[in-house]
Amino acid sequence: MSGVELRARVEARGLDVEFAVAPGEVLAILGPNGAGKSTAMHVVAGLVRPDTGSVRVGDRVLTDSSSGVHVATSERRVGLLMQDPLLFPHLSVAANVAFGARNGNKLSRRDSRAVAAHWLAEVEAADLADRKPRRLSGGQAQRVALARALAADPAVLLLDEPLTGLDVGVAAAMRAVLRRVLVRDGRSSVLVTHDLLDVVTLADRVVVLEAGRVVESGPTATVLATPRSNFGAQFAGINLVSGRLGDGSTLVADGDRVWHGSLDGDLGRAGSVGVGVVATFHPSSVAVYRDEPHGSPRNTVEVVIAELDGRGPSIRVRAERQLDGSPGLAADVTAESATDLRLGPGQRVYFTVKSREVSIHRAP
Repeated sequence: MSGVELRARVEARGLDVEFAVAPGEVLAILGPNGAGKSTAMHVVAGLVRPDTGSVRVGDRVLTDSSSGVHVATSERRVGLLMQDPLLFPHLSVAANVAFGARNGNKLSRRDSRAVAAHWLAEVEAADLADRKPRRLSGGQAQRVALARALAADPAVLLLDEPLTGLDVGVAAAMRAVLRRVLVRDGRSSVLVTHDLLDVVTLADRVVVLEAGRVVESGPTATVLATPRSNFGAQFAGINLVSGRLGDGSTLVADGDRVWHGSLDGDLGRAGSVGVGVVATFHPSSVAVYRDEPHGSPRNTVEVVIAELDGRGPSIRVRAERQLDGSPGLAADVTAESATDLRLGPGQRVYFTVKSREVSIHRAP
């Protein structure tokens, strides 16, 4: 098994990142559009050459700007699966996958056909062997593309939004195939996605990029439960407020607004006051009032409603952006409450959340 180490600066695309993927690990790269996710993947694949930096897979140096090393994409043993399966239209499914085996491993035609049959069976597409790509559904084409990538026996598999555009049921089946293959074979994988289900079901660890920089990283469960970056919180569906640590268990945000919560880790130690922190809390813990409430909630903020979004039995009320430009806070209320309060865009309301529902962490 081989791990991956990437350190790359691509000036034209504003990318300056460094991360590693352990052998057998699936790393998910998250971030808004234009954050540099695909560029980082393409540096690993050899499709983009960094101005400075290096790419190492196991003991092999694939790129090193200081020595001028840059191994060709075809020689890297790096598989790339994208949203577009890019199958050869004039070849059958079996021939497409055999091409991957022959090109990646320099196998004979006979051996490559055997490898193709093996991987088509692994991705549950053996019955499609004689079809041409034009006769495949989107999900079938992605299975074949995955089989072709794996037939080349890559040391690293790069997954660039491969499930985008697939029907819900088809995507779920594809995730099951991916997880089985990735876990069993123990190859390192990098996943770029905008889908929370992809991250939850496939990724062991998460890296969040914003403006070409790594702003947060950690185990998947930790990042999704207690995100510390704006995009991480938005992706996980959790509210996040940035600021500095105040006296006691408080965060002081822009405008000197004070948030009360529970401190995480060593934040309570002497000398911590003034350090950068973030507070997180779930939209379901937020109550909405038309008039300023009085009583038990410690945290009350006046907001302007930006939009309402139906989410199953609840309605998500999202406020306009915060003073620092961060995404607006959100509250989940019942449809009955939304109706009784006559909520709508442009209205001023009060969001309240009890201090025990707010966790305060060090900023990334």
